[in-house]
Parts: sequence; C-alpha cells; structure tokens
Amino acid sequence: MSNFIHETAKIATLVSIEISSKGTHTYVGAFSSIDDFVKIKHVGGSGDIRIGEYSYINSGCVLYSGNGIDIGNNVLIGPNCSIVPVNHEFKNPNELIRLQGFQASKSGVVIEDDVWIGAGVTILDGAYIGKGAIIGANSLIMSKIEPFSICVGTPSKVIKHRK
Repeated sequence: MSNFIHETAKIATLVSIEISSKGTHTYVGAFSSIDDFVKIKHVGGSGDIRIGEYSYINSGCVLYSGNGIDIGNNVLIGPNCSIVPVNHEFKNPNELIRLQGFQASKSGVVIEDDVWIGAGVTILDGAYIGKGAIIGANSLIMSKIEPFSICVGTPSKVIKHRK
C-alpha cells in the first residue's frame, strides 16, 4: 500500500508516516506542511487520512487512521494535538481490553476548511468541526462543532461565534 503526497507538500525530515498493512492511505494535498515529530499511524479501523491543500500540522501531533480523518483546506493544527477516530471496546470485564478489539465507528473525524486548532487539543471519533471554527488550546472535541464557533474546554463548549 502507498501514501500519496503532493509534490508541493512539505514533509519535514523527522515526520513518521506509516505505510498501512490494512489497505488504508494517507493523502497530503498541495502546499500543505507537516512539521517535525508528527506521527501518522494506520491502526484501529479502515479509514484513510486526508489532508487538504495549504494545511499545516505542527510538531508533536499524532493522527491515527482509525475510522478516517478528513482535514480540509487551510487548516492550522497547533503543536501536540491528537486526532483519534477510534475507540477500544471494553464491555466484557472478564476479558482484557486489548483483546476486545474496537467499538463500531462513530463516523471518523471531519475538519472542514479554514479551521484553527490550538495546541494540545484532542479530537475523538465522531467529531465534526465546521468551517471557520476555532478550537482553544487543550480542548476535547467529541461531537459536532458548528461553523465559525469558538470552542474551549474539556469537554468543549461554544463561548462565541465569529459571525
């Protein structure tokens, strides 16, 4: 299996983009940039990772393919963020969690165009971040964020709208 990186994308020297053994792929669009110490890992589901054009992923971020990640164009992702579109199963207390596999998909993660994600944000399976939203540092995103919202906190709450 292969990854597809546009010839104008800038991938720093110390980025780790795995080649999937599950048939999933990473796509990086034109003029996007991925900084050093970013880890892109294909685990836990059958989703691809798609990064649009002119998007920037800062140092220390970890992206798991899980049920899929779709990052739009002109998205800014601050340092040390985690995007985790997958959840471990844990229903059976008599079986080790690591042996129970994964829960059914909540539809992966979608980040629309022109979004700014602050440092240390965690985005979980089923999150949908609308166009033009701003996510404050260290927030936890687990659901739908309306376009042009400004959200902060764990779990996140809308504190303002840009429009």
